[in-house]
Amino acid sequence: MTSSNEQLVDALRASLKENEELRKESRRQDDRRQEPMAIVGMSCRFAGGIGSPEDLWDAVAAGKDLVSDVPEERGWDIESLYDPEPGRKGTTYVRNAAFLDDAAGFDAGFFGISPREALAMDPQQRQLLEASWEVFERAGIDPASVRGTDVGVYVGCGYQDYAPDIRVAPEGTGGYVVTGNSSAVASGRIAYSLGLEGPAVTVDTACSSSLVALHLALKGLRNGDCSTALVGGVAVLATPGAFIEFSRQQAMAADGRTKGFASAADGLAWGEGVAVLLVERLSDARRKGHRVLAVVRGSAINQDGASNGLTAPHGPSQQRLIRQALADARLTSRDVDVVEGHGTGTRLGDPIEAQALLATYGQGRSPGQPLRLGTVKSNIGHTQAASGLAGVIKMVQAMRHGVLPKTLHVDEPTDQVDWTAGEVELLTEAVDWPAQPGRPRRAGVSAFGVGGTNAHVVLEEAPTTEAARAVESPAGVVPWLVSAKTPAALDAQIGRLAAYADSRTDLGPAVAARTLLDGRTAMEYRAVAVGDSREALRDALRMPEGLVRGTASDLGRVAFVFPGQGTQWAGMGAELLDVSKEFAEAMAECETALSPYVDWSLEAVVRQTPGAPSLERVDVVQPVTFAVMVSLARVWQHYGVTPQAVIGHSQGEIAAAYVAGALTLDDAARVVALRSQSIAAHLAGKGGMISLALSEEATQQRIENLDSLSVAAVNGPTVTVVAGDPAQIQELADACEADGVRARIIPVDYASHSAHVEIIEEDLAKVLAGLTPQAPRVPFFSTLEGSWITEAALDGAYWYRNLRPTKASPTSSKSAPTPSSPWPSPRPSPDSAPSAATRADRPGSSPPWPKPGPTASPSTGLPTSLPRPPTPTSPPTPSSTAPTGSTPRPPVKRPRTPLPRARPRPRPDRRGVSTSPISTRKGGAASSSPWCCGRRPPRSGTTRPTSSPPTGPCGSSASTR
Repeated sequence: MTSSNEQLVDALRASLKENEELRKESRRQDDRRQEPMAIVGMSCRFAGGIGSPEDLWDAVAAGKDLVSDVPEERGWDIESLYDPEPGRKGTTYVRNAAFLDDAAGFDAGFFGISPREALAMDPQQRQLLEASWEVFERAGIDPASVRGTDVGVYVGCGYQDYAPDIRVAPEGTGGYVVTGNSSAVASGRIAYSLGLEGPAVTVDTACSSSLVALHLALKGLRNGDCSTALVGGVAVLATPGAFIEFSRQQAMAADGRTKGFASAADGLAWGEGVAVLLVERLSDARRKGHRVLAVVRGSAINQDGASNGLTAPHGPSQQRLIRQALADARLTSRDVDVVEGHGTGTRLGDPIEAQALLATYGQGRSPGQPLRLGTVKSNIGHTQAASGLAGVIKMVQAMRHGVLPKTLHVDEPTDQVDWTAGEVELLTEAVDWPAQPGRPRRAGVSAFGVGGTNAHVVLEEAPTTEAARAVESPAGVVPWLVSAKTPAALDAQIGRLAAYADSRTDLGPAVAARTLLDGRTAMEYRAVAVGDSREALRDALRMPEGLVRGTASDLGRVAFVFPGQGTQWAGMGAELLDVSKEFAEAMAECETALSPYVDWSLEAVVRQTPGAPSLERVDVVQPVTFAVMVSLARVWQHYGVTPQAVIGHSQGEIAAAYVAGALTLDDAARVVALRSQSIAAHLAGKGGMISLALSEEATQQRIENLDSLSVAAVNGPTVTVVAGDPAQIQELADACEADGVRARIIPVDYASHSAHVEIIEEDLAKVLAGLTPQAPRVPFFSTLEGSWITEAALDGAYWYRNLRPTKASPTSSKSAPTPSSPWPSPRPSPDSAPSAATRADRPGSSPPWPKPGPTASPSTGLPTSLPRPPTPTSPPTPSSTAPTGSTPRPPVKRPRTPLPRARPRPRPDRRGVSTSPISTRKGGAASSSPWCCGRRPPRSGTTRPTSSPPTGPCGSSASTR
């Protein structure tokens, strides 16, 4: 073969190889575009006090009708507005709807929004903002952790009647009205408040808005516009304008109830609510360990175009829509079991929708397997821009429970449809939805906008591999951590969590504990409930004495403090060996490291096995205490509490040096074992120590005539330790008791940090020769040197000097580190070590999480002493094997403090007629506007919300659109 031919063959081979790679890449891109999207979080609020997807499911499963009278807080003069005769100008023949509870309520301070700005905000923005924060928590994601990421926001928000005329805005709200009532800002405010940097889009296609928003979010995820999408929809009727306008059209059901697909259908019925989903690629959800609630297989949107009327539904467009969505999902109509219909209860729209379903989903189905059809509007009314996502949440919950709830208010299927034209069956009764091997449950959800924009999505239950990922809750004591921005909010959250624990008999205590720790932002006011079962934790939440409370006044870095001898107690760590895998593993490593130097078993001593030596021996207590301290530190680190500095006192410095990486475990075990043996051989029985509740100066005055005593340690401004001759120690104790000074003889029989120690200097030089200290990996503060150790300096000479001079407490040393949060102490005893307690008692300082009392057991003391991750920018790093996110989020929400909406003073035009956009007919006076919620406006120049009683009605006689 000639050279040119060889070159040609090589070029052809390279071209073929390149083409194959391009084909593979094309297939990968195609698969990526068709990848199902995972719903990993849901939040919602609807009428009847529904505050969560679980509440919504309970309501629809129980067949609840949530229609009510107009809430008094709205201030609507319904008696003046109501006229049973349809079509009369300025009146409504409907006085009922599915109203949100406290729609005007909003915790503005939680989001850093001033009362004036909150007053100018459409309640729809308020509801969206709170539900968006909540959806992250329900997904087990700390909302603070997504700040600065490419999360996209896609929001459906339509009808806005809160502030139709800026000229009558309440005094003090100027500058906020435009942003507070702009549909564009509805999504932008969420992105701004949570720091989300993906696309922020508000969609207004009327009743299909939220489902269209979901469709756009799916496209954004597939195109790489964002890695996670927050999708929402909201509807709040701030005024009765919609009632008045639709009364003119006689388009509403007189009793305010939706009779979807029924012969008795007589018009739409209003509802209010907000719904938010958190969506991401299924592969991303699995990689991140997020709980998958369901997947979206496909979606489609289209337009009626030039059809049979601007606001009339169009059957052929709906049929095309369904086929487009099925094609996007790569499914056939037979693969879908149920459709959550738009079903507004109108005699025109419902038959058109049913006929489109019969022509698509109703064809070619297996015998006995009709398409089921229902509508959540029969429970919660027509929630307008939120209605599509309301249907999605209902269907996701139905998949998870295996039941299709019935549609209310159906006397019989509408007689305007030939139901024999296909296999479609209206859900007039609840039907079981059993799982079928190899065929996941699937549902379609429809929404049609009044302007002709239609949307349809196809949902599928979470993959079986996702359902099987639930982790069995391990046995043992766990903490449930709750935090809030105010004491009242904390109490409210505690109450809600207790109610949730009471109602959820399947709740795993450890799984809930993990979710409460990892998926929540740490706030100032905190409480911890500790227990080993759901019932025990529930009871602790219900009793004030069952909780440990605290306030984190200063969030900052974390340092580990390791105390000296004296905090030990018999049986310390025994329970933890059985309930904590991490503790047991660390203790086993210490046992191995100590074994060359001791002739007793570490585990036997801890468990107080008959024949094991007691902790009264210094050569036993110090190695055992060391092992317990470093094992506790291992547990804390497993839970995500990582120290930014370590510090130790006396023998605690050995543990601190090991945790900091300045000593290997073998060298640390050698120091603590051989040094304590030298103390036992040469010093034991010849001295003693006593702790006095006195300053160093006062202590020096007390011992000036006791020549064998000296100050051994200064543990705080009023805590000083004295060492020396045992007889004089007792004499000092008796004198202090007589004078009313608190004194405690420390259970040791040698005089550490005194001249007595000089006896063993030569011996320690021999047994500790050849140590291989290292530079600390974690900043290590030396209480011996009073400075930071940055070199490999902790040799044998250091550990002799560590015993000899007067020891200054790490909290009393002027050059000691000062992290802005107090220092957790991985101590063997459940009561606070003096060094840690002294700092925590200082004004303005408090532990990151409360510490247990002196009677706490080791297993209950550990969880409550675990600090919460100190800052949103340094989240915990939990073990990948720990259970997380396999239970729904407990409904621990912020308190909702109502904000007033001021009543403007109507301004007359040149003819003396009020320019207020809405006025009442009562008495013929113009007295109110959409701003009014029956409350007085705040005084000029003040931002304090008023709680004054209502001053007048807020009825309306004008159309709003």
